[in-house]
Amino acid sequence: MDSDAGTALSVRLAPDLWLFVVPRRRREQIEVRYDGDATLGHVVEALGVPLTEVGTLRSSGATVTASYRPHPGDTIEVRSLQRPQQVPGWSGQFLLDVHLGTLARRLRILGIDAAYRNDADDDALVDEAADQRRVLLTQDRGLLKRRALWAGAYVRGAQPGEQLADVLNRFAPTLVPWTRCTTCNGEVDAVAKHEVSDRLPAGTRRRYDHFTRCRRCGRVYWHGAHSRRLDAIVAAARSDRGRPAPT
Repeated sequence: MDSDAGTALSVRLAPDLWLFVVPRRRREQIEVRYDGDATLGHVVEALGVPLTEVGTLRSSGATVTASYRPHPGDTIEVRSLQRPQQVPGWSGQFLLDVHLGTLARRLRILGIDAAYRNDADDDALVDEAADQRRVLLTQDRGLLKRRALWAGAYVRGAQPGEQLADVLNRFAPTLVPWTRCTTCNGEVDAVAKHEVSDRLPAGTRRRYDHFTRCRRCGRVYWHGAHSRRLDAIVAAARSDRGRPAPT
């Protein structure tokens, strides 16, 4: 919507933030109405851009914060986050919303701490992210705009492979494949074959000798016939961390 003279802000969004804006407003400079009272953070989020996705903010050439109140007529520059992103106070743990179960499993394959429950509502996710200092991964823009959210990130990409590449590119977490349970996120340890043989299919007992077991849920793992597909996920992850993010 065009603004009245003297009550407008000119907003320049980084091109990779255009996906958050309605198509008719995706251009280099957007004119927005401004009442003189709203914070810059409110102005940006009103355009559809969660502040979790924003890097540096500038108003008429000066670097400002989201709490800054612009002056009518100012030109606002909204820059992208620098990657890899540094999150103060974060130890590399993620929390995923109910729609990202496949991504959670892939992160766990890589040994990344990825908490996930398919029955968690938005309030529970925000509380858990804050209590455990986890970065919440989601494609729900409204969830990312919650003031109580400790840290969050919009996951780009429609397919799990694209989503995984985006998270790795953005946060560059340490990869330690095969060290977490894909079911419950617990850590796994090597275990002697005789300790788990009674839980193995007959064919597995004959063909394999090396096993791991989850400390939390007790699930047993081995590098079996399905491992070629999982090995490909690990190989792609190691190469994807330095690639540009999906758009």
